[in-house]
Amino acid sequence: MSSNAAELRDLYQELILDHGRTPRNRRKPDDANREALGHNPMCGDKMTIYLKLGEHDGLIEDVAFEGQGCAISTASASMMTEILKDKTAAQAQEIFDYFHTLCTTDNATPPKHLNDDDLDRLDALSGVRQFPIRVKCATLAWHAMQAALCPAGMRQNEVNSESDERK
Repeated sequence: MSSNAAELRDLYQELILDHGRTPRNRRKPDDANREALGHNPMCGDKMTIYLKLGEHDGLIEDVAFEGQGCAISTASASMMTEILKDKTAAQAQEIFDYFHTLCTTDNATPPKHLNDDDLDRLDALSGVRQFPIRVKCATLAWHAMQAALCPAGMRQNEVNSESDERK
């Protein structure tokens, strides 16, 4: 491994540890109008994702989470909450698709609306593709976010990470 690759890996590990230890947006917003629970029965991680979608423009005005999970799932939820603010539901779906592909293959093409900081955060989690069981941890909050975006209003949706990460 080159020294640049090792430095990048170390930087990514620091980023994951920082978000895992000090998660951003870990709270329940009073004005959330969407929520969904994600559960990974393999490891017991559970996360509820809260969204506040703008009534007129459909922008994600706020996104937060509560729950318990490993460092990877907590860091991923924390990073997701920072990345999705002020995005549309369609953009959030594109980012989910990109992130899921990034975690499972080497052929992910980033959406044009992500900035370099967002791409770095998602790249930091891409190392999980070497450990398929950890893909479920990294994508748990994202699956819950996707369920929360479904037009179910205030109804609480629940997703099980077993249903998506079949391989």
